[in-house]
Amino acid sequence: MKNRYLFHTVEEVMDMAKNKKKDKQPTLEDLLKYEIATDLGLSEKVDREGWGGLTAQETGRIGGMLSSKRREKGKNGEA
Repeated sequence: MKNRYLFHTVEEVMDMAKNKKKDKQPTLEDLLKYEIATDLGLSEKVDREGWGGLTAQETGRIGGMLSSKRREKGKNGEA
């Protein structure tokens, strides 16, 4: 079974997390945020409308999961 938190290639992730500004490279946080949006079934909406198209509830849910992942990462001693 494929790990649901991994994409096929780095290029695929970079393409999915592109900002509207072509010269700006997505940060690791941008990639993680997009990964969470994908898990919640919101990636198509983000692609279509951008991050500003999400409701406050959807944005809060992504932010909460992002915080949880950061805490989990800190507990595990990862960088």
